[in-house]
Amino acid sequence: MTQKKRAPSVYQRNALAPSLIAAAVLFLAPVLLTTSWSTVVLFVTSILAIIVSWFAFQARQWWWIPVFVAVAVIWNPVLPFPFTGPVWIGVQPAAAVLFLVAGSLVKVPRP
Repeated sequence: MTQKKRAPSVYQRNALAPSLIAAAVLFLAPVLLTTSWSTVVLFVTSILAIIVSWFAFQARQWWWIPVFVAVAVIWNPVLPFPFTGPVWIGVQPAAAVLFLVAGSLVKVPRP
């Protein structure tokens, strides 16, 4: 049997890997925020939000930039907001879904 050669992809999704990592951390965040790992969650989320916004800038998908700059500010570990309670816990998975959507939609043509 001969196997068909697969055509190379026309696009590359640079924001997918950082989005997957951020989504994994944010899905675990409701458990991690009650421990000493809460600062790590803030650092990982804000840094990866800046990285995803940079890839959105490179892909010329400008509408993602203010969204992820806002995520970077809200999850800012240097001057953290004193968010607590069920709303803050509920925002974590919502931000994870936001990362997953952006990771799948931000793409650039392969050279």
